[in-house]
Amino acid sequence: MKKFFLLSLFVGLSLTALNAQEAKQTKNAKENVVVAEKPTNGPQIEFTEQEHNYGNLQKGGDGNCEFVFTNTGNEPLILSNVKASCGCTVPTWTKEPIMPGKTGTIKVRYNTNNVGAFTKTITVSSNAINAARLTLKIKGKVE
Repeated sequence: MKKFFLLSLFVGLSLTALNAQEAKQTKNAKENVVVAEKPTNGPQIEFTEQEHNYGNLQKGGDGNCEFVFTNTGNEPLILSNVKASCGCTVPTWTKEPIMPGKTGTIKVRYNTNNVGAFTKTITVSSNAINAARLTLKIKGKVE
């Protein structure tokens, strides 16, 4: 019984020592890794705001808003698709390529004949290297 206990103790200590050594090697390997930076060549999209809060609206009131974006990259930016989460929200957007440093818009019209609180999303697909697909949000309450 004594031999079994000593053997178990020896195996346990050996495994602990090996595990500690492996953890140290993994830590050292992680510290020496060179992280590649994100690509900087290409179009990049930056919005002034990605969420619009209408607050309280009257039924039949103005449900229009506008999202402004800038191409902060060094190649033309193209919005390939802009899609609303439901038919009560209609987006229109700049269709021609947006040159570097220039701005474009996505105009959104919400149907304010629907009474109640709402939160809707607009999915923007583009050739931007920093956000090929992103989501804009509108919310408010129609009284």
